[in-house]
Amino acid sequence: MESTNEELMTRLVDSTKQISKFSNSKGFLGRIQGDLVRRITLLNPFFEELIDISVELEEEEITGFEVLRIALDSSLELFRSVNEGSKLLQIVHRDSIVQKFHDVTVEIEAALSQIPYDKFEISEEVREQVQLLHFQFKRATERHEDYDLQLSHDLAMAESAVDPDPEILKRLSQELQLSTIDELKKESHAIHEYFLSYYGDPDDCFQRMSSLLKKLVDCATTQSSEPDSSTGSKVISRHRSPVIPEYFRCPISLELMKDPVIVSTGQTYERSSIQKWLDAGHKTCPKSQETLLHSGLTPNYVLKSLIALWCESNGIELPQNQGSYRTTRPGGGSSSSDCDHTFVLALLEKLDHGTTEQQRAAAGELRLLAKRNADNRVCIAEAGAIPLLVERLSSPDPRTQEHSVTALLNLSINESNKGAIVDAGAITDIVEVLKNGSMEARENAAATLFSLSVVDENKVAIGAAGAIQALINLLEEGTRRGKKDAATAIFNLCIYQGNKSRAIKGGIVDPLTRLLKDAGGGMVDEALAILAILSTNQEGKAAIAEADSIPVLVEIIRTGSPRNRENAAAILWYLCIGNMERLNVAREVGADVALKELTENGTDRAKRKAASLLEIIQQLEGVVISAGP
Repeated sequence: MESTNEELMTRLVDSTKQISKFSNSKGFLGRIQGDLVRRITLLNPFFEELIDISVELEEEEITGFEVLRIALDSSLELFRSVNEGSKLLQIVHRDSIVQKFHDVTVEIEAALSQIPYDKFEISEEVREQVQLLHFQFKRATERHEDYDLQLSHDLAMAESAVDPDPEILKRLSQELQLSTIDELKKESHAIHEYFLSYYGDPDDCFQRMSSLLKKLVDCATTQSSEPDSSTGSKVISRHRSPVIPEYFRCPISLELMKDPVIVSTGQTYERSSIQKWLDAGHKTCPKSQETLLHSGLTPNYVLKSLIALWCESNGIELPQNQGSYRTTRPGGGSSSSDCDHTFVLALLEKLDHGTTEQQRAAAGELRLLAKRNADNRVCIAEAGAIPLLVERLSSPDPRTQEHSVTALLNLSINESNKGAIVDAGAITDIVEVLKNGSMEARENAAATLFSLSVVDENKVAIGAAGAIQALINLLEEGTRRGKKDAATAIFNLCIYQGNKSRAIKGGIVDPLTRLLKDAGGGMVDEALAILAILSTNQEGKAAIAEADSIPVLVEIIRTGSPRNRENAAAILWYLCIGNMERLNVAREVGADVALKELTENGTDRAKRKAASLLEIIQQLEGVVISAGP
């Protein structure tokens, strides 16, 4: 077996082994997930036997296995999200999640249909097993899951009733595996993590999930007065007078939390308590003793809301400064933003006049707030954060610099903020971070420049500030993510003619050609897109041709994706039109055959370029023949 084939089979084996770890799934998705995991795991002997016999795969067979690998990767990602994510989010969106299971089943079945497993010299037992599994996958694609009527009824009653039947809540908590303290704490954290990365207005969904979680918490707190000592995670016992649930207490002060925040280890504390701990110079998490990666504090909005609901339902006065999720911004008007104006001003004060540690923490918190939603981005900008963040781009502290440039990236999602960032003189400082910052800071600086370059006039200013060369360096030195950020920014900037010359003079063609030749590097799409835009420039055509790119372009026309074949044909067209020497090189490496196939199966633009170039090559061949002996 060729090494690439063996590597492909090894990856498939690894994927099935990772997927097999999710075989013991329980809860309302347990059967659906269990069936899919079982079927995928039973494919493993097939892959292992192909490795043992060193099978040599043809191109179409490799394609089928690659499609299957992608489908298994999608399955693994789905299993992880289901098992690590919020259970309440899953039940609220259960239709779409069940559809995702159906979609990956369809993908796997389609991949198996492309694999001629009957022709491989494998054991009869394995062959029959694969045939049976393929049949099962095919049947599964034709079947849609029936609703669990009891679960649907319990969910509807739990949501609609002010005081649901305890038996309904008990069934629901067992079905969702949210019966114990540990499970409820994990769920609270999962909801928080979801809304931390949620873009848009999460208000309705947040309230729905918070209300459900609060009812399940109440169910747990009103269980029998006898704690269940048979389990490691004990359900809170019933008390006639309200007893503060342990996970509502700050691990430091042991008091009911009024402003819970999360530190970098994922533990939650009362803000004032953990701030005192940090101000005293401690660098570890008090509860876990792990070293804190940073001193940023992220508000735990879900837990804060649950504490308010618990206080209300038990007739306890809300803790002082306990705010609701919906806030009012200065000047009136409510917003779903979690961005308290006073809190932001306090962060800006630290960012402007605080110690290095305080500046780092403030920049980190602004970064997270700006990531969270559109209202926050407006609120932070209105409070005057942008000029201060631009100043912190020159901070000698690498983490402060990273947080600041990433906060500006998140703020730049808002169109109005783009102008404010440029007006604050940020472009020069962002380019400086791109040149000399840490790798994370450089990557986010590149992404920020791309975001700002959406405005045409900014393309000129960014190019003039020396960004192109710094982006080329990142394209060569960066991580895969960094290379993609750099390529995206370069492509957008090169829409402006002046930046094309800067990129060509900066030596961009050689690294792009290397990326073209590295099919496993995942950068072929980006490299082709940039070369296509550079090939319209006279200097660009010469540089691309000198990089010996014609053979690899012809190969991409022959074997690439539809979009890549189109771009490769366009580049080849620009290179060869009017240049007999390059036409000869293209003809010698088989361009005529590849172009003829493209005229039949390519995109409309690809067909036009291919037909035009093919006609010129055929004319050239006629000249060669007529000039022969």
